[in-house]
Amino acid sequence: VMASTGSVAARKVVELLRSREAGLGAAVAQLAEESGVALAALPPAQVLNQNVSLELSERSQVVKYPVVHVYTDRIRNELKEKFRTFSGKVRTVAEIRVSHDRIEGIEERLRLYVDAVTRVLDQSRGCWGEGAYFGGQYEVVIEPVKHGGKNFLQMAKVVFEVDLSS
Repeated sequence: VMASTGSVAARKVVELLRSREAGLGAAVAQLAEESGVALAALPPAQVLNQNVSLELSERSQVVKYPVVHVYTDRIRNELKEKFRTFSGKVRTVAEIRVSHDRIEGIEERLRLYVDAVTRVLDQSRGCWGEGAYFGGQYEVVIEPVKHGGKNFLQMAKVVFEVDLSS
């Protein structure tokens, strides 16, 4: 039950972010236009359902940036609903990674991609099906710039809980 519980939440988030009409592609294009910043598109293939460290992903495959890794990092069965096997919270993370050849502008770009992810989440409050419900709260953690990707890399995590019953 635990393994499938976590995968339901992550899979639902990936589906939302990859959506042609209301996903990241549309949100990124809209934010690029509003901000006047040239943002690289974020095609569905660059939204991955995996929790893999930066070092490992850069060593094991050719990484296209920006990229979003979606994963579950905590599952809490609170048994709120008496006759369910699982009723609780699944903490889910959308980790955005941006690379740039110059340090200037990387954080602004990262923040715009974070805005795109949170826009999709804001528009996706409510029932997601398969017993998943998203209340709309999230937290954003922005990490410092480091070496990686095309010279410089910066990551941010959008962390949120999905209520799940199964």
